[in-house]
Amino acid sequence: MTDVLTQVLGDLEAEGDRLAQLVAGLDEAGWRTPTPAPGWDVATQVAHLAWTDEVAVAAATDKEAWDEVVLGAIADPAGYVDEQALAIALEPGLLERWHRARADLRATLVAMPRGEKMPWFGPPMSPTSMATARLMETWAHSLDVHEGLGVPFDDTDRIRHVAHLGVRTRGFAFAVHGLDVPAEEFRVDLVAPSGEVWSWGPEDAAQTLTGTAGDFCRLVTQRLHRADTDLVATGADVDRWLDIAQAFAGRPGEGRSRK
Repeated sequence: MTDVLTQVLGDLEAEGDRLAQLVAGLDEAGWRTPTPAPGWDVATQVAHLAWTDEVAVAAATDKEAWDEVVLGAIADPAGYVDEQALAIALEPGLLERWHRARADLRATLVAMPRGEKMPWFGPPMSPTSMATARLMETWAHSLDVHEGLGVPFDDTDRIRHVAHLGVRTRGFAFAVHGLDVPAEEFRVDLVAPSGEVWSWGPEDAAQTLTGTAGDFCRLVTQRLHRADTDLVATGADVDRWLDIAQAFAGRPGEGRSRK
């Protein structure tokens, strides 16, 4: 296991533990608390994480099970994922199921041979890429649960993985909207929760993005409308990117309304 994978898995575990501790003591009414995602209550958010962790394990270890998921997604690209989460959310033992799925995913990623990739809904994923994607989703859905329950959410420097994914998926965001990917690189400078500045791209890039990492991560996970962020874009391509940015695979989402 590489040092990078070890770090990402540790941060993924910490994000998952934070959410698990929040929901562990909920009664039935608490689990049914609505969240900002239309039609999704707290249970649906956790069910989605459990299902996706299980599917990731299948993608790496069980071709037949993975193929079945792919066929389901092809048959109903707009509703399949939601349907799985909504169904699992009604089953007993949800938190225990997620605990098992998290442990199974970690073991699966650790055991994968170095250099091997697993199939996914977008490009094939290395163990580190999958762990990063799961951290991104865990963090984003935890935001929804915290907001739904009215519990404050403090960012940590673990969101560097989310920010990195948000920058790396720039080309995908343009392509999934049917737009040409800008040829030139951008300079991205984001202020971390700790105050450190995280940077990507050449220092002399003509087009730049600055702001806080927390707002950028919320934007690329579509948890915050662009107008409600502190992000500053310089250049037409960067400006366009902020309208379409997404760090997740699949079809563009509707995003959040302006506050």
